[in-house]
Order: sequence, then C-alpha cells, then structure tokens
Amino acid sequence: MVKRVALLAVGLLIAGCSAPVAQSGPADQRTDVPVIDRAVRPLSAGLTVTVAGRELKLPKAPERIVCLNGLCDDVLTELDILPAATSNPTLLAHPALLGERGSAVPVVKGSFGSEDVESISALRPDLVIGLPGVHDPLRPAIEKFAPLWLVEPATWQESLESLRALGALTGRTDAAVRAEQRFRDKLASAVTATHQNGQAKRKVLLMYGSADSIGVDTSQSLKGDLLGQLFTYPFPAKGADTATASNYSVEELLAKQPDVVFVYSLLFSDKDRTLSAQLADNPVWRRIPAVQQGHVYETHAKLWGSGRGTRSLTAVVDEAVAKVPAN
Repeated sequence: MVKRVALLAVGLLIAGCSAPVAQSGPADQRTDVPVIDRAVRPLSAGLTVTVAGRELKLPKAPERIVCLNGLCDDVLTELDILPAATSNPTLLAHPALLGERGSAVPVVKGSFGSEDVESISALRPDLVIGLPGVHDPLRPAIEKFAPLWLVEPATWQESLESLRALGALTGRTDAAVRAEQRFRDKLASAVTATHQNGQAKRKVLLMYGSADSIGVDTSQSLKGDLLGQLFTYPFPAKGADTATASNYSVEELLAKQPDVVFVYSLLFSDKDRTLSAQLADNPVWRRIPAVQQGHVYETHAKLWGSGRGTRSLTAVVDEAVAKVPAN
C-alpha cells in the first residue's frame, strides 16, 4: 500500500501554451540539443481553461483555493496567492516556495488521498485542486460545496499550462506570464550550458522507494523528462502498467551505468533509513559508477517528489546542474 501511494505521489499516474521539446531518439542515444522556446504568449483572464485536454469551467474567479497536491501550492506561490489550506505543508515551507510564511497556511486534516472532507468544507473554498488517481474518490463529497480540479503534469510544458490556467482563472495573468518567462529563460539557459560544458553527456538517474522496491522517475515522468533535457537520461518506462512501469532492479540500474544519482527517500518515521543507506551494503549497487565516484545525492523528498510547478522545477534544475560534473 505504501508503495502504491508513493507511485501516485510522484506522478506516475503521473505527474498548448508551449512548443514540444525536440527529440531525436532514446535519451542515451541523443546527440541534439533540446530546443526550449523562450517565447511566452499573452494571457487573458477567463473562467474556462483546458490543461492536458481536461476542461475546467468555474462560475466565478476563485479566491479561496485548497491545495491537495504540490502543483497547486507551487502555482499559487508564483501568483502570490496564499492557499486557503494545504496538504503539503513541508513543500510549502521550502525556501523555493513560501519558506517560513508557509507555516501560516492551515493544514488539511487527514492523510494523503483520504483528506477529511468536512474540514475542507469548513474552509469555504471556491476551488479544490487535487491529484488524478488519488483524489477521484473524494469528488462526490467535495463537489457538493466546491469544484474539484484534478491535474497532474507529465511534462514541464504541462506545468506551464497549469500555471497559465490558474493565472487566467484568478485574474493574475501578469504574474503568470512573468513566472512562465522566468522558467523558460532558466531552462533554456541551463540546457545551453549543460550541452556546452559536457554535463549533457553524463547519465543521470532520479530514484525513490526502498531497497526491496526501487522506483525510478522514468523519462515519461515530469522530473525524468525535465532531467532528460539537461543530461542523458536512459530510464524509459517499462511498459504501460503504472504499478510496474517505474520499477527497476539494482542490476538494471547497474546496466545503465548512471554517473550521478539523485534520491528522494520517502521516510515515514525518524527510524526509517534513506534509500541510499539501505543500498549501501549491496555489492551490485556499489559497482554503479555514481556510487563509486561519490555522486549519489539525497534530495529534499517533497521538493523532488511532490513539487510539480515552476518554483519546484527551477530548484530541481539549479540543484542538478550544480551537482552533475562537467567534462
């Protein structure tokens, strides 16, 4: 059950305002430089938006928004809107988002995917934003008092679609356009740099889970796709079954020969060990180049695992570029 929740949380069910990134084949065979369009289209306020083919129509501009997923917290931060409540207080309090200001935001009662609907209703929200595949069962109860929007970007372009959509719905169009421009410029500059200095040739891996059940953010996921723009990312999804598509054995990781490994360990108590610590004595793990070279990095689990908006993705880009060695 924990494994299933972890898969949902990182966007394997997961996770147009922009042009698609150029691709020329598998990530471990690419020789081209991805093209990141810096241009941002104008944005107008409106009450009907479409993201990833899903339409949302509201009766009025939302002022009180309850966030059940990390994308919502991130986008509202970009729009300078405080959530009416959040189920991701650790992410919201990260310096990339609200920092200490995040402690003032009420926390939704209940556990992930089983949030307390009565406590959400008491907040008098105009809109509740959750994660598809996780919060669908709450729809009948929530929609008695507020619209429920389930959104999960699988690419950075879809993250920008969500930013633009909430910017239009809330009337914060200027803020949304500025945030989109910052991210496009950041990613375009980073891609140029990593391909000029040789970082793009490094094989990078992002993983999570436990030693008995290793999960990988595949190249079809939001973070895997993003890292694939900057570096070599040879970790495709293994089939279409979301329960197994991201599962990799230590032997399969070794076969890919990653030079740098980023890990976000899903810890549920102070006694839990990080994933890299669980694998430390595994003889196959110790043969992986990243392990041998000391390039295994434990990251902020909520930022790298739950962060789906431009604030989180910018922080991921900055940290990854800083830690992947150049040639």
